[in-house]
Amino acid sequence: MTTLSRRDLGLLALRVGTGAVLVAHGAQKLFGCFGGGGIEGTTQAMEAMGFSPARESAIAAGLGEAGGGALLALGLATPAAGAAAAGAMAGAVAVHYPAGFFAMQGGYEYPAFLGFTSAAIGLAGAGRYSLDHATGHVLDRPWVVVTAFVGAALAAAAVVSRRADALAGAGAGSGAGSEDGASGADSAARSGEPGE
Repeated sequence: MTTLSRRDLGLLALRVGTGAVLVAHGAQKLFGCFGGGGIEGTTQAMEAMGFSPARESAIAAGLGEAGGGALLALGLATPAAGAAAAGAMAGAVAVHYPAGFFAMQGGYEYPAFLGFTSAAIGLAGAGRYSLDHATGHVLDRPWVVVTAFVGAALAAAAVVSRRADALAGAGAGSGAGSEDGASGADSAARSGEPGE
C-alpha cells in the first residue's frame, strides 16, 4: 500500500465517520430521529438557549450538521461541507462554553472536536476516494475554500454575538443574570438537544 493510498483511505475513514456522526445529530434536530426533539423540540431548546429567531436557528443547525455531514461523508463540496459543519459546531461550543472544556461536566469538548475535525477535512480536501475527485474537484477549488470558511466564520460570529446580546439583555431585564444568561439555557444545553 503506497503512502498516497493510505492517506486517501485515512481521509475516507475520517470523512465517513465524522459525517455519519454529524448526520445523526442533524437528524435528531430536523426529524426527531434517534430520540431527538425534531424541529419543534429543537426550536424550543434554541429559544431557551437565547438563539433568535429560534426556528430558523434550529433549521440552520440541523442543516449544517446533517447536510454538512452528508457532504463530508460523500466527499462532495468538501470545503463548504467542512465549513458549514464547523460553523454549526461553533454555536454549540458557545452554549457549552460556561461549563468548561470537558464533556463530562457539560463542557464544549465534543462539539469543539467535531468542529475542528470538520474544518480540518474541509481544508485538507476529501482525497482520491471521493465525489470531489470523481468530478475533477469542480467544487473543491481554492476560491471555494476561502469563500466557504470566511462565510461560515462570519455567520457563526454573527449568530453567537446575537445570542450573547440576547442573553445579556435577558439577564439585565430580569435582574438575575447568570453565567450563561438563563437557567433555561443551561438545562437545554445539558439535555443535549441542539448543543452537540
